[in-house]
Amino acid sequence: MAAPDSSPTLAEQGSRSSGHLMMWGVAIVLLAAGLLNGKTPHSADPAQEGATSQPVGAHLPWSRPTRLLIPRIGVDAPFTDLALSASGQLQAPPAEDVNLVGWYAKGTAPGETGTAIIAGHVDTKTSAAVFAGLEELHTGDRFTVRRADGKDAVFVVDSAETFEKGAFPNRRVYADTPRAEARLITCAGDYDHATEDYTENLVVFAHLV
Repeated sequence: MAAPDSSPTLAEQGSRSSGHLMMWGVAIVLLAAGLLNGKTPHSADPAQEGATSQPVGAHLPWSRPTRLLIPRIGVDAPFTDLALSASGQLQAPPAEDVNLVGWYAKGTAPGETGTAIIAGHVDTKTSAAVFAGLEELHTGDRFTVRRADGKDAVFVVDSAETFEKGAFPNRRVYADTPRAEARLITCAGDYDHATEDYTENLVVFAHLV
């Protein structure tokens, strides 16, 4: 069922061959329940309890992100706010703009202590989209988030990993952290016509430097 504003929810996105748009799929839908309170979910690991009380390493105050720059893969894209639908699903960025990334505006801002979630389309029915080259990022690569306060949040990639949709590590990806981190998320793997979904998600783990 479509969200109240008539934009499709993530679970309803189609494929290139079906003439619809596909984004990062089920993983973000699973995230939604933990975002209802405006924060990314905290780890249930006792070793992590209270970890966010004392920021570790570089961090910045909250400020709205304005642009994402990833030189290695030629990304230079503006941000749009992502919100939750009435059903609790994180809505996708507008389908008509392939050079656009989204962030959950009620969660952690890029550069702020915690885990900032940045998501983008991998393709559309007509062309590659903003995160088509995300799989080319490697450990040590850097990307920059420009912010409304005029400060640049520069992140270094810790790892880039793919996960089967049925075994997506929600806590590892979305739990708050004591340092400023970011996750870049898109679809990966093969397109499964039976389920009308990609088989995997690609997640880039990074931290502020």
